[in-house]
Amino acid sequence: MNPWWAGAMSGTSVDGVDAVVCRFDQGQFRRAEAHHFVAFPDALRDTLLHLQQDPRAALTLHALASLDQAVADTYVEALKPLAARFDLAGVGMHGQTVFHDPGELGTSLQLGNPHRVAAALRCPVVADFRRADIAAGGQGAPLVPSFHRAAFFEPGCDLSVVNLGGIANITRLHAHGDTDGFDIGPGNALMDAWAQQQLGRPLDAGGEWAASGKLIPDLLDALRSDPWLAMPPPRSTGRDHFNLSWVDQRAPGWRTRPAADVQRTFAELTAALVIEAVSAHRGGLLLCGGGTQNLLVTGLIGAGLPDREVADTGSRGIDPQWVEAAAFAWLAHERYDRRHSGLPAVTGALGAAAQGVVALPPA
Repeated sequence: MNPWWAGAMSGTSVDGVDAVVCRFDQGQFRRAEAHHFVAFPDALRDTLLHLQQDPRAALTLHALASLDQAVADTYVEALKPLAARFDLAGVGMHGQTVFHDPGELGTSLQLGNPHRVAAALRCPVVADFRRADIAAGGQGAPLVPSFHRAAFFEPGCDLSVVNLGGIANITRLHAHGDTDGFDIGPGNALMDAWAQQQLGRPLDAGGEWAASGKLIPDLLDALRSDPWLAMPPPRSTGRDHFNLSWVDQRAPGWRTRPAADVQRTFAELTAALVIEAVSAHRGGLLLCGGGTQNLLVTGLIGAGLPDREVADTGSRGIDPQWVEAAAFAWLAHERYDRRHSGLPAVTGALGAAAQGVVALPPA
């Protein structure tokens, strides 16, 4: 059997598409082999961010279809160099989430036409991973805990895995074999939005700007008092909740504070929420995602967990920037082999869903 599967992911940071090729042997994940990243064009990124933050934004059907194709084309651009190097058995394609409402409407929308990608790459593409779980009563998120279990679980060892994306989420691997997890709250989303607005840059590289500021305790307290953060799992969220307008609602007048101090406070918020989530579990902590490059945030997390071993997933053989894309290679592989990869303990679904729909290339 062909051992090579690719996964491709664009997350809540909306920076672009990460694509990773993984090797599977006898149905088991073995390693992440190669990576390629393609940034979204600025205009496309701006539009996608706007849709994430304002789900009621007006959009014509023509514009929506055009976005669907543009996202798909970015996925093709990210995957094609890998497809040229490896004889891919298939691809797991997350697509770009622009709407996620598992409660009232019971659906989630990811842009990126998988049939267009399958035709371009000449291999099967698995996509639409969230809606089967939502139809079964779940949150449809987070999706990666089942891969974290496949890649990092060791019998007899408790472990937390935290993805620091635009939204932070946690997987808790229990020594006896159970797995649970949930969305923690804002990861990079607030910091990225504030850096873009104040510095004209998409992120605060390394957390250097935040490190130059001072914590604003009353702002931190106001943000932490959001009732969503006290909700028990299962829970999921996105930029439609945690954005700068949310800060306006929680703490009127915050924009008059020194900009670097605000950024420091956003960093402290992310770290505090991660520390709280990890402290409720035993064992060490593995970090992954783009936020691992923010040395202030990772330093705060380590300092807040002095009795825990804190490392990134590179210590277990997977670059922290590759983990989410690798997860979709694994989810696609599971779906293509007709295994149900959903975790009801994570999403709250009534049963394990067969996550993903297969798009086949032309014969």
